[in-house]
Amino acid sequence: MKRKWIKSLLVLLALGAGAVAWHLRAGDGASTPVFEPVRFARQNLMKTIEATAVVEPRNRIEIKPPIGGRIDEVLVAEGQEVEKGEVVARMSSTERATLLDAARARGPEMLLKWEDAYKATSLIAPLAGTIISRDTEPGQTVTAQDSVLVLSDRLIVSSQVDETDIGSVKVGQRVRIGLDAYPDVELAGAVSRVAFEATTINNVTIYEVEVEPGSIPDCMKSGMTATVEFILAEAEQALTLPAGALDTEAGETFVWVQPSEPGAHPERQKVLTGITSGGRVEILEGLQGDEVVVQKGFALQKSHGDVSSPFVQAPPGRPR
Repeated sequence: MKRKWIKSLLVLLALGAGAVAWHLRAGDGASTPVFEPVRFARQNLMKTIEATAVVEPRNRIEIKPPIGGRIDEVLVAEGQEVEKGEVVARMSSTERATLLDAARARGPEMLLKWEDAYKATSLIAPLAGTIISRDTEPGQTVTAQDSVLVLSDRLIVSSQVDETDIGSVKVGQRVRIGLDAYPDVELAGAVSRVAFEATTINNVTIYEVEVEPGSIPDCMKSGMTATVEFILAEAEQALTLPAGALDTEAGETFVWVQPSEPGAHPERQKVLTGITSGGRVEILEGLQGDEVVVQKGFALQKSHGDVSSPFVQAPPGRPR
């Protein structure tokens, strides 16, 4: 019985101390929050998934000689476009090279005779594309395992997407491509293939996703590091608020609005939101000319886009 009495006394003392503290705060006005308006902004929003990538040929083909011998001439250079079936190099088999060397020692007429009688072997481009590597020069001896030229039909961007994001990536999806070597270059493209089998890198499960650029600029080279942004959703000239001006509770989103009556306390109002990007949130429904407010001194996060919060709390000694 004595314990219960002591417990009750402690509760009463705690309540009394809280009431005194509340009155002290009310006396100096600190308990009354001061609100200030939040500025709306219309801007383009885009929700994306970002992944690292590398530029590589879609089909990389090494053109190798059918026989061992010596390269007579190479007819193309790196970066040159070739057509399917075009002769890109000529070579002599080991026997022809030996025969021509012997004929050359007997004079130009004998050499011409055997060159006409024993034709060189032509190396043909198996498909249309770009020569991305010239591995041999005339006079070099080669075997059937040596690469003379490397041909690429088209450059693509191969990206690695984490398994937590792969469900949002689909064939045909629009993407933005950035090249690390050229920060000012931005390319549009589309997803052309999503791998069905995952690979594990550093204990992270990833899927390979191939992206085909809409155009290939001259500066784009095989092996370049790139960044790919998969576009999930976008909105043009969306009505937005800073993310810090919104409250979320039980899956619903609210803002504070200022009633039209002078001196009235701000009221909580439910809103429907859309895309969130760069520290801004798209407002779809729930506001019609209402003045949204936030407690003064509440530091909103500055957005990463062109439009930022109009009242980010400034550090001491620094003007806003």
